[in-house]
Amino acid sequence: MTATVQTLRFQLLPQDASPGWAHSCEQEIERRYQVVPSVVCAMCCLFGIIYCFFGYRCFKAVMFLTGLMFGSIVIFMLCYKERVLDTQLSVEASVGIGLGIGVLCGLVTMLVRSVGLFMVGLLLGLLLAVAGLVAMEQFYHPPTVWVPLGLLLGGGLLCAVLTLQWQRLFTTLSTAVFGSAVMTVTADYFLELFLLVQYVYERVKAAPARPVCWYSWVVLGLWPLLAVLGVLVQWKVTAEGYSHTEGPWE
Repeated sequence: MTATVQTLRFQLLPQDASPGWAHSCEQEIERRYQVVPSVVCAMCCLFGIIYCFFGYRCFKAVMFLTGLMFGSIVIFMLCYKERVLDTQLSVEASVGIGLGIGVLCGLVTMLVRSVGLFMVGLLLGLLLAVAGLVAMEQFYHPPTVWVPLGLLLGGGLLCAVLTLQWQRLFTTLSTAVFGSAVMTVTADYFLELFLLVQYVYERVKAAPARPVCWYSWVVLGLWPLLAVLGVLVQWKVTAEGYSHTEGPWE
């Protein structure tokens, strides 16, 4: 039974907080790629490119995908981690329920523009808060998990409100930052099997910091570079002369 559960478990991250997971910078990473995570990462990289360089141009698609992502992830975690009607749902059932409700959330964010913009701004705030946590760790370690949670919540709500006020600017910023983050995570998987993602995840939990190798910082450096490039491409090329307020929204 245990083997079956482990087989069904969709696990992208390494074993959390495992003492044996620590990796030496001089040690060559043993890359054993799995088919499902590799295919998922490749598809996510494609969506990341669309987000980063065509986010504002594909405004409706971005609104739908953002709602789909938020709804699917939240519902999947609730169904998979918690008992529903005194029944522990399987991974397949949790994924199915998550996708179904995620599609409904995506339709709401696509059809109700204010909701979609709020979610896009919230996503930008969460990503900027995560970047702030990584930078803060180099100088100060939060004594409690409430510090990163407060930063995430405050940053998300602030950017969500600002996105409702300055829609074009913050939609462009959000799609460029999120798309570049997705491409950086994909590169992290194929280069070092989510070592950087694990480090960032530990910052959110305010866990004790473990040393990071220099090539992890190189991978992390792709994020701001791609984000700036995405903003410039959207501003000068893909989004020029286009407005999301023109069309069947009004």
